Amino acid sequence: MQRSKFYVTTPIYYVNDKPHIGHAYTTILADVLARYHRLMGVPSFFLTGTDEHGQKVCRAAEKSGMSPQEQADSTVVRFLDVWKKLEITNDDFIRTTENRHRIVVQKVLQDLHDRDEIYRADYDGWYCVTCERFFTEKDLINGKCPEPGCGRDVEKIKESNYFFRMSKYQDWLIKYIEDNPRFIQPDFRRNETLGFLKKQLNDLCISRPKSRMSWGIELPFDKGFVTYVWFDALLNYVTSIGYLSDDARFKKWWPASCQLIGKDILTTHTVYWPTMLKAMNLPLPETVFAHGWWLSGRDKMSKTAGNVVNPMDFVDKYGVDAFRYFLMAEMSLGQDASFTEDAFLRRYNADLANDLGNLLSRVVKLIGSYCDGNIPPPGTMGSDEENLKKVTLIAVEKMIDAVDGMRIDLGLAEVIGVVRETNRYLEKTQPWTLGKKGEKAQLGTVLFCAVEALRIMSGLLYPVMPTQTIILRKTLGLSSSVPDFRDLKEWGKTKTGTKIGAMINLFPRITPVTKDVVMKKGVNMTETTTAEKSPGVTEQKQPVTVPAGVVQIEYMDFAKVQLRTAVVLSAEKVEGADKLLRLQIRVGDENRQIVAGIALHYKPEELPGKNIVVVTNLKPAKIRGVESNGMLLAASNEGVMKLITIDGELPAGSVVK
Repeated sequence: MQRSKFYVTTPIYYVNDKPHIGHAYTTILADVLARYHRLMGVPSFFLTGTDEHGQKVCRAAEKSGMSPQEQADSTVVRFLDVWKKLEITNDDFIRTTENRHRIVVQKVLQDLHDRDEIYRADYDGWYCVTCERFFTEKDLINGKCPEPGCGRDVEKIKESNYFFRMSKYQDWLIKYIEDNPRFIQPDFRRNETLGFLKKQLNDLCISRPKSRMSWGIELPFDKGFVTYVWFDALLNYVTSIGYLSDDARFKKWWPASCQLIGKDILTTHTVYWPTMLKAMNLPLPETVFAHGWWLSGRDKMSKTAGNVVNPMDFVDKYGVDAFRYFLMAEMSLGQDASFTEDAFLRRYNADLANDLGNLLSRVVKLIGSYCDGNIPPPGTMGSDEENLKKVTLIAVEKMIDAVDGMRIDLGLAEVIGVVRETNRYLEKTQPWTLGKKGEKAQLGTVLFCAVEALRIMSGLLYPVMPTQTIILRKTLGLSSSVPDFRDLKEWGKTKTGTKIGAMINLFPRITPVTKDVVMKKGVNMTETTTAEKSPGVTEQKQPVTVPAGVVQIEYMDFAKVQLRTAVVLSAEKVEGADKLLRLQIRVGDENRQIVAGIALHYKPEELPGKNIVVVTNLKPAKIRGVESNGMLLAASNEGVMKLITIDGELPAGSVVK
């Protein structure tokens, strides 16, 4: 999708506590999207901020012994500090306690009141402090708040309030959503909103009497009330870019291109917000995108469960770029994802240490050893070089599509796929052998192509890992400034003769520290049981039985093996070999050939369509003169052999963990 501008927003975050993984994810995602659009030459504006009014903030202030404003002032610093450490490049940070916001909110309220879009009436119902929302009796689920992920107790309230005539726009909103499929994404969230709109929509209570809660923006037409926090907060998306204060600036950026939210605030952003905009005679944002939740294993994170991830713990421990990469690569936008340290380390070691970091180290070492530290000129491009060029440039186009389609994870998978392809290219061409033999022309071609792939992939990774990719580019003698996207779409832009930097370990491999396994050289592995102990009972360590002749390995050894799913495309017998079959398989978007000793157990026609597990980083080998690029997994017992297959549907190329 060709854009003339890109305006991205995050929700504004409550100042009742410190930032957590959910805040960090949404803000990093917005930052990555903004950086990609800037890289592609699209004028971009990125807004985030804090929501500082409402009962939730009031109660947090009371608990801390502060005034609400003091609570806001002290907590907002935490967000600003975290965003700085996470390298967030927001163009504006809005606080709803700022005058620029308050003045516009009051102007909007007065205008809507003057046009009879707001009226006064009595209210008798239930209120959830956490969600800051009113509910009718029929809305409640088992007497609790019905909002996804909440389920807390609600309070009975009867009082006079002001209401926004939201219900009058119900039919219009349903038709708008049906006619504009990009407005709510992913698709199943659009269906969720349409399902919500099947029942009669109530008018929205947009005030709170000061006698009950005085912390908020005062209604301009009734000083006895303050504005409902959601009506106040949603307007930040327009007040920050000049609505009713800077017409030229507002017209430049509105409507928003992408408004990122968590799925728990879908209704407020896809029902409240569009009806408010309709009443204000403003166009709606192009897309409201609701992403999933980060889970702790399979459980929702919550302070009550004590499993909330503090983003700064991981940043301090493993680095900001690795943290940003994991969040972007691990979650398929719209779906929930699991955040565990084990998952983090697996992806870090596989993608960043083994693949990207290792590739850079190999290339730098080879250029230093055989080319006096200067990038060599290429010779004639052969089929291997043309293939590397092709997959690299395809990855650029797929990243463009991934950014537009809100599938950053797929774009990053393409990039790492090219990194792995480049490592395979080096294994196949063996530049270390070319260097020893003095075959300088071919050596120059191989190393130049490897540098080219690294140059382009580092540019595509820059919005996700801005610090480490600049270090990578400096090491290769490239510009330390932001990459030029036009150069990323062209092969051959590396300047030969450029002096490279010294060897670096861009992403040092991390050895996981296990809590319940002790391994000592020359001693059998022992496992410590963690059962509850009675007073005076000594904890016993039971040795794990190791079968005779079995060599124990370190986790580091096992972690080197890359296992992925693959689909069998075709199979045929290898001529002159009774036990061998030649298989054509697809791993991700890559087709490979492997030779497997399964001909006595499977007929060739039985195999196409099977989802198997393959070792993908095994060095290519020739078996009976047939090249094999990988190895499938199978189990055997008493002469029976069965392939290791996948239970259920997974895309070919999925990582086996």
